[in-house]
Amino acid sequence: MKKIISPLMLAMSLATFGSAMAQTAPAAPAEPASSLSFNAGAVNDYRYRGISQSRLDPALQGGADYAHKSGAYIGFWGSSIKWIKDTKVGVNSGKAGTEVDIYGGYKFTVGDIGYDVGFLRYEYSGNDLQKVVGYANANTNELYGAVTLGVVTAKYSRSTGNLFGNVGSKGSTYLDLTATYDLGDGYTLAPHLGRQAVKGGSFYSYTDYALTLGKDMGNGLTASAALIGTDANKGAYVSPAGKQLGKAGLVVGIKYTF
Repeated sequence: MKKIISPLMLAMSLATFGSAMAQTAPAAPAEPASSLSFNAGAVNDYRYRGISQSRLDPALQGGADYAHKSGAYIGFWGSSIKWIKDTKVGVNSGKAGTEVDIYGGYKFTVGDIGYDVGFLRYEYSGNDLQKVVGYANANTNELYGAVTLGVVTAKYSRSTGNLFGNVGSKGSTYLDLTATYDLGDGYTLAPHLGRQAVKGGSFYSYTDYALTLGKDMGNGLTASAALIGTDANKGAYVSPAGKQLGKAGLVVGIKYTF
């Protein structure tokens, strides 16, 4: 009887002890309802959709992002630019030396597919580009939607008014196809292909491409190097010195997120 009861009592004691430990063990921290982050960085050339916005010169950048666990998010991001000043051609088009992007949207997942829908405002404070013959105000609004499956994301954007100062360009679109591969040890590789269609201005429509190598250096610091180029028509996007702003080039940058 002792041989039967002793193991039984031991098992019951261990079970009771385990239950007590489970009741007194600290609970796992709850997921925060929201998050707020900031970022600051610099690049040797600010390229957007393959076209240099900084006259092939360096640019300073930074922004902030707020995300709720429901999937809703808002944020802003800014960069120094030169293209609006370069467009004036002797006419006062304002002193807009900064681009500020204001955006908000909602992300959600259905099965294995992630979705992202939102609105983006490109603000060039102080620009009077409409004073230049053949141009509209540079401020631009876009609606966008994206679908992610595995490492691949497809994104579609459509302007609700004129696009970046192009007259009669309401409804212009941009299709973005990007994949992000984890190479291990903090490295990522992201090939990209995009198509900017400027409504009413086929001369300014083009395809852009990029291959970006990123490195997570820890403590919020990341570095990147990207080969970027376009097939933009010669003369469509040029600097005052006649440099093609969509030509292929190497863009390196560093960013700190906190």
